[in-house]
Amino acid sequence: MIYLDYAATTPVPREVADTMYQVLTERFGNPSSQYRIGLEMKKQVEQWRKTVAEALDCPPERLYFTACGTEGDNWAITAAAWQNRRLGRHIVTTAVEHSAVIETCRWLDRQGYEVTYVKPDSRGTITAQQILEAVRPDTALVSVMLVNNELGAIYPISEIARGLAARNPQTLLHTDAVQGFLKVPCSAKALGADFITISGHKIGGPKGVGALYIGPRVKNPKPLLAGGGQEGGLRSGTEATAQIAGFAKAVELRQENLPDKLRHMAELKDYAVERLSAIPDLQIISGEGGAPHILSVSLVGWPSQNIVNDLSQQDIFISAGSACHQGRPSHVVAALGLPKRVAGGVIRLSFGPETTKDDIDGCAAALQTHHDTRMPML
Repeated sequence: MIYLDYAATTPVPREVADTMYQVLTERFGNPSSQYRIGLEMKKQVEQWRKTVAEALDCPPERLYFTACGTEGDNWAITAAAWQNRRLGRHIVTTAVEHSAVIETCRWLDRQGYEVTYVKPDSRGTITAQQILEAVRPDTALVSVMLVNNELGAIYPISEIARGLAARNPQTLLHTDAVQGFLKVPCSAKALGADFITISGHKIGGPKGVGALYIGPRVKNPKPLLAGGGQEGGLRSGTEATAQIAGFAKAVELRQENLPDKLRHMAELKDYAVERLSAIPDLQIISGEGGAPHILSVSLVGWPSQNIVNDLSQQDIFISAGSACHQGRPSHVVAALGLPKRVAGGVIRLSFGPETTKDDIDGCAAALQTHHDTRMPML
């Protein structure tokens, strides 16, 4: 098997699975219980929170565990809208955000908000100036992702934060850092965002757990869930202790020799560009200077879903875009304004620390064969 879809999800290392199994079978106390095994688990959850918070460079008390990145995005956007409900009903985001952001903004639009969607250039680039020029006195929130999940483009969050402080200090800033956490510099202090969303299963953790950083400018944040008062009273419900344990263990493992892992992925990306550029009719979509683990290309004239299906039959797994699109055309690719034959052939390769040059070679050979043996249909 050749797996080149790490931006969709990642394999769970044995150490992570073992940690989760131990929590599920031996250390299963409810953190809200007042007897010994419950109190021990409550203390352990806080230690896991500290592990993840240190990796994000934020105070542990400002990090709240969630079920996924989508939940964190929804919570951040609605909480920001609630806090700034008297400031205004305008939101600035981009046309290439994850669906969790786009759909939440569309929901708010139906509630009477006005949303400005800033478009990128043909390589997915968006500048801080573009974002700041869209900000108005009544802008309640700006939401811009740190790394685009389909293109690998890195967006200037810290520059946007500094610009907002000068232009409209009350406007809150959210960044979906799901694809950036432990892949590009991702410090809450350095980024300056009021909300930062991260997820476990993009870095070798289990599915079903994420976290949301809520900064000090967010006063009395609107709770996501009412109930027993877990997560500082903001997200009630019994903590998913096994998933949280797995998330923290994955963070620990990913941080081991992290510079070497990032360098390895960046070298693989460069190698993939070199190998794939030799295929006729293949066009590189991702711009230079992006995240080390995501490469977007187009086999111009060949439908992307046909390519994905063909390679899947050979146990080679790539994506036609974000896994969250479930086969629907990608709004990210549409926002690039590419010619129809280029846009229709866009595929995404994404890498992890386990990826090898042999994986790239196998994928390149399969794409070459697809080009040579299938007729273009676009």
